[in-house]
Amino acid sequence: MRLVDYLDKGASLGADAPCLVCDGRTWSYDEVGGLADRIASALAGRGVAPGDKVAILASNDPVAFTCVFGISRAGAVWCPVNPRNEAAENRDLLDLFACTTLIFQSSYAGLVDQIRGDLPALTTLVCLDGDLDGALGWEEFLAFGTEPVDRPADDDLAMIVGTGGTTGRPKGVLLTGANLETMTAITLMSYPWPERPARPAYLALAPLTHAAGVLCFPVLASGGSIVIMRTPDIGGFLSAVAEHGVTHTFLPPTLIYMVLDHPALETTDLSSLQCFWYGAAPMSARRLEEALTRIGPVMAQLFGQTEAPMMISTMAPHDHFRPDGTIAAERLSSAGRPAPLVTVAIMDADGTRLPPGERGEIVVRSSLVMRGYFKDPDATAEASAYGWHHTGDVGYLSDDPGDEGFLHIVDRAKDMVITGGFNVYSTEVEQALMAHPAVADCAVVGLPDEKWGERLTAVLQLRPGQTATPEDVQAFVKERIGSVKTPKQVEVWEDLPRSKVGKVLKTEIKDVLRQQDPAAAHP
Repeated sequence: MRLVDYLDKGASLGADAPCLVCDGRTWSYDEVGGLADRIASALAGRGVAPGDKVAILASNDPVAFTCVFGISRAGAVWCPVNPRNEAAENRDLLDLFACTTLIFQSSYAGLVDQIRGDLPALTTLVCLDGDLDGALGWEEFLAFGTEPVDRPADDDLAMIVGTGGTTGRPKGVLLTGANLETMTAITLMSYPWPERPARPAYLALAPLTHAAGVLCFPVLASGGSIVIMRTPDIGGFLSAVAEHGVTHTFLPPTLIYMVLDHPALETTDLSSLQCFWYGAAPMSARRLEEALTRIGPVMAQLFGQTEAPMMISTMAPHDHFRPDGTIAAERLSSAGRPAPLVTVAIMDADGTRLPPGERGEIVVRSSLVMRGYFKDPDATAEASAYGWHHTGDVGYLSDDPGDEGFLHIVDRAKDMVITGGFNVYSTEVEQALMAHPAVADCAVVGLPDEKWGERLTAVLQLRPGQTATPEDVQAFVKERIGSVKTPKQVEVWEDLPRSKVGKVLKTEIKDVLRQQDPAAAHP
């Protein structure tokens, strides 16, 4: 299936049904499809050919999201651009992909000015919501459409997603229609959905250029509606769930913590929710248990990565509970079970598969896995060594009673800290820190240290009105997981640096800590 085929499928279930909702306005499937057709025709009128790359630089917006379907209808390839990236990184991506067209919002005109120069392939700039020098206005662009267009995808390529720009030139992940169809199938197989004729209603607060976007495809295939929030607003999020009868939504853990701390939570009607996905970063087991109690038995985990989108493993709401209805605390730090259309194994550095309970790299086989990295055969070969896709995550498959077959992610391989000759996985320490009642969020990193090799260092963000000394936190962690895994250095920051999808940016934290005067750090 092409991306536009999900829209067409939803339209076949009711062309007049709500498709996109934003700012009090509703667009039917027929209206969204009609605009997508005009966008496809305009792209063709500007010379966009099958397989050409078209980038979108925008915040959450119904017209920008509709452009995705127009790009697909034209047989072109969608290249989402992250506005939070540095200008140089976005310019490198547009250059690498040889994007011919960039569709953007006027609020990013400054960023566009920084990246547009010296890109010979980029022949068309389109501003969605303004008139800017050097760019076509929206209606001016649409006027280029004169003939209907409905082209097949070029070699099944659906989108190219930039990744890995922190350690050199960014890579482009090639995702095909088959990859996204597998993801959609897993989503529909693994989580609860309304029984027909009822339709799902999906609330998108997280960026549509990331997980929140691809989760729209199973919703569209079910004829559901997508409620789009332009900017993050936790109070608005809670109100939207009640107002629109939202059945499905996704938030990264950081934003879920904000939901749990919001005063309106207790008085908001969340009874329509059937599936509240969480993912993109590890979630505190303590706060997940709180969410299951206060938000409801609807929490649903997903684990994936750009190279294998969203659904390497899944944990449906019922998997969070034992047969007697009590919360299965032993599972809350897991990533669920390997998805139905995915084979997961644990592998050592020599390519040997390890038995349950042993830790190694999580590797995957599935039609979920990307085609490869764009024009980077060496990186593609490295990621697919021994015939398996290598995630870069360290984990194990449990053989414990009641938890058999559940996947546990111990850490990113690059985030493991070797201190005093011991391997310490940062996520285990972070789970212990998050159990402290004063801690709202945290990150654990390793810093160079003459004595320990690497000094285990924790940076904390405290809950509003709470206090905690480094010594108190160290004693708390030591009691739970021992002295070897207790941070030698504990710092409290007002906030932690985060990506657009809410992930804590450990690279930035390390940069700040390394610039500090060591004498000023807590022991």
